[in-house]
Amino acid sequence: MSEKQKQWLQNGLLVVFLLFLFFTDAGKSVMGGMQQLLLKTGLKDAPTKTEPISQTSGSYSLTLRTLEGKTIQLSDLKGKVVFFNQWATWCPPCRAEMPAIENLYQSVDKSKVAFVMLSIDKEAQKVPDFVQQKGFTFPVYMPAGPMPAAFAAEVVPTTFILTPDGQIAQRIEGLANYDTDEFRNYLYSLASVRDSE
Repeated sequence: MSEKQKQWLQNGLLVVFLLFLFFTDAGKSVMGGMQQLLLKTGLKDAPTKTEPISQTSGSYSLTLRTLEGKTIQLSDLKGKVVFFNQWATWCPPCRAEMPAIENLYQSVDKSKVAFVMLSIDKEAQKVPDFVQQKGFTFPVYMPAGPMPAAFAAEVVPTTFILTPDGQIAQRIEGLANYDTDEFRNYLYSLASVRDSE
């Protein structure tokens, strides 16, 4: 075999390998693992702004469906800080940030902070299998009605932090590490504003 043929073979194998990673769940896991390593560096810790970016509280008109088929309104969570994350099973950055979100969920006071992990998957049957396989316990929902303009997102994942009175305090597009003391304290600071009123 000539050097040129060897080079073509090596390049061909590399392309096949990259296509395999790109189009299979194995690739999503590899990409997610690499992104989890990035999160552990602290370079992508979630921001902790304190000024709401929306002064309107009409963003609660969203109907959600649990994985068990129950329907709830986002407005049912009013009075709590809401961690609202839009994600999908096919999204490597979503997969990468989910273990940190699970840790955050396990460590916060549920009487003050509610979680809405909203899957935007078109194939709804994949969602419960993924959640069970990964052992996540945070509440997972699917949209059961139109998405309000306030929550329109072109990037997945996108996370919104809602104040207890319904203002959007944060809109975080893309991958972030939420499992930090600073971010937990930020959520509690939003909850304490309500407690002090």
